[in-house]
Amino acid sequence: MTTLSHHRSGTGEPLVLLHGIGSRWQLWEPVLPALRPHFDVLALDLPGFGASPPTAGVSFGASPPTAGVSFGVSRTGAGADVASFADAVTSFAAAAFPGAASFHVAGSSLGGGIALELGRRGVARSVTAFAPIGFWGPLSRRWCQASVTGARVFGRLTRPALPALASTAAGRIAVFGLFFGHPARLDPAVCLADVDALVAAPAFTAARSAFAGHRFPGPGALDTIPVTVAWGTRDAILPAFQSRRAAAVLPHARHVSLKGCGHLPFSDAPDTCATLIRTTAATT
Repeated sequence: MTTLSHHRSGTGEPLVLLHGIGSRWQLWEPVLPALRPHFDVLALDLPGFGASPPTAGVSFGASPPTAGVSFGVSRTGAGADVASFADAVTSFAAAAFPGAASFHVAGSSLGGGIALELGRRGVARSVTAFAPIGFWGPLSRRWCQASVTGARVFGRLTRPALPALASTAAGRIAVFGLFFGHPARLDPAVCLADVDALVAAPAFTAARSAFAGHRFPGPGALDTIPVTVAWGTRDAILPAFQSRRAAAVLPHARHVSLKGCGHLPFSDAPDTCATLIRTTAATT
């Protein structure tokens, strides 16, 4: 079993939640109360992020699963690209849900790209992707890489001053407005913990570099399962114009705009985000 830090709660069909680059499973805490009554929720720290070690003991198999095939691991070699993270998630979910042939998945940013990959392989039974990576062009991809790198450097250099900044609504708007539509609503303690996770993540550099080689490869089995792609209208990391390419290459999916939400919409609109996950899963 792949060893990943995680939080598990709730009852119902299996649901896996995947965060983005530099983040941790706690990203999903605002939506967990609305998901627990409906799902057996597994919120993961990806390898090298949060409390998960970089390699997480992943043991890879030889060939990718296809639609209708039970869980398995998919490729030789470990890394910090979408495919390797999908391998790790698949391995962990196989052990966590031994009686299930597939699972629902929701992901944010990098996690959204991983969620789509799991659906493309036929491993997921439904996919809800919030601002997934892979629908960028060269300039917007470089902007994303520069933005998250800048946030990490800023967090490291200003960490002594951040408690005072995070303690006020104006300070949270100034510091965290790049990622959230309504940063004033954030819990200061959570803000600081998120910054520490971003700064400390050992897989950050490798994952950021792997962005250069990732572009959504095509729908695969996604055309056969329920898929929702949601984008915040105030997303400053992966601007919402990228949703147009997502709609073009995934015409069978539901495409949703999250009005007033930023790149991480879960504290901006927790009920809306949870409802999207529930309604997507309910159509299986």
